[in-house]
Amino acid sequence: MLQHRSYISSADNFGAKKLMVIRVLGGYKKRYARIGDIVTCSIKEAVPRSNVKKGQIVHCVIVRARKETRRSNGTYIRFSDNAGIIIDKSSKELKGTRVFGPIPRELRELGYKKIVSLAPEVL
Repeated sequence: MLQHRSYISSADNFGAKKLMVIRVLGGYKKRYARIGDIVTCSIKEAVPRSNVKKGQIVHCVIVRARKETRRSNGTYIRFSDNAGIIIDKSSKELKGTRVFGPIPRELRELGYKKIVSLAPEVL
């Protein structure tokens, strides 16, 4: 569960290192973001000479969260960090070319097939 002012790390190679959530999209009363939700983020730390700069506003999809998520078969999945991938909001396509770390299989059902195919491990 991520909310306004939560810090997340970037799980792709687009150039951002640390991101801060500034808005959870999905309605004016939506407070928490879970795995698969789109959030608006501000870049707090970036790689030198990259495509993005500190202070830039981007859209991200949440791919890892420390708060456990219940699956339909009754099991729970939990990650050790909070992470997101920078995407193009309208087409749901990621802007980077690589994905780092494990990705949950719930993203496939939400329409992020490209992220799932580039992931090194799908849990």
